[in-house]
Amino acid sequence: GLGGPPLLLPSMLMFAVIVASSGLLLMIERGILAEMKPLPLHPPGREGTAWRGKAPKPGGLSLRAGDADLQVRQDVRNRTLRAVCGQPGMPRDPWDLPVGQRRTLLRHILVLAGVLDSVDVRLKMDHRSDLVFLADLRPEEIRYRLQHYFKFLFVRDPLERLLSAYRNKFGEIREYQQRYGAEIVRRYRAGAGPSPAGDDVTFPEFLRYLVDEDPERMNEHWMPVYHLCQPCAVHYDFVGSYERLEADANQVLEWVRAPPHVRFPARQAWYRPASPESLHYHLCSAPRALLQDVLPKYILDFSLFAYPLPNVTKEACQQ
Repeated sequence: GLGGPPLLLPSMLMFAVIVASSGLLLMIERGILAEMKPLPLHPPGREGTAWRGKAPKPGGLSLRAGDADLQVRQDVRNRTLRAVCGQPGMPRDPWDLPVGQRRTLLRHILVLAGVLDSVDVRLKMDHRSDLVFLADLRPEEIRYRLQHYFKFLFVRDPLERLLSAYRNKFGEIREYQQRYGAEIVRRYRAGAGPSPAGDDVTFPEFLRYLVDEDPERMNEHWMPVYHLCQPCAVHYDFVGSYERLEADANQVLEWVRAPPHVRFPARQAWYRPASPESLHYHLCSAPRALLQDVLPKYILDFSLFAYPLPNVTKEACQQ
């Protein structure tokens, strides 16, 4: 009631900021939001299983009636994932991955942990020190969550994601300008000098840097989502889209039986996402050969998650 003690709401909305540029994911205990009980730190014994509500099995989730576009997209993604991940030699779980890839994956799977006491909190969640990731847990705890938790991933058009990372990291964040921007300018700009500021990286320079980088060693903000989230090693119950962030997030809230007052937060007023027009301009301004070198590194993100390749023909760029 209104006069009772505040409820400790599980922090399942923190992905709103994180997924925008990194394609990160979140795991939610099936039914936990409906019952508002704390998350067990360890796999429960038989006596501890009664508090978990039942949830649909993967593949048994039902979408809202009338949302044909979402249904088609999910069907394409599911079929493509099954076809690709079913090939011989593809990983079936995180322990099939090389150590470095597994470490990257477990460091980026965010676990429901009850960090916030309100869904109305206004702060950036991606730099909090009290977030729980799978890498923080023991192997048996990791396996338990991979088996019993509702796992979902949000993806974004690969090139729009790269443009967003470029604009944010090199246009606004000094740490990225110093750590990455200065090195990019030294590598790819003639006459740059030994100590560039790194705050004026051009988009073609950023693309040249990506061409020369090993995808498995990239920064999380431009690492291909396939390498970051390993959709063959982790069997996601739902793959949502940044382009439908609010609708898809609310769909997830329905599936985990969240109470009515738990809702997806409104976008910050100051946020200005990369527009299709801005992406078109940047792609058409870049050398076409450079784009042809970049695209193969993200081809699985395009194909697995049903994003079309960009049209950068001369005719399209003249429009």
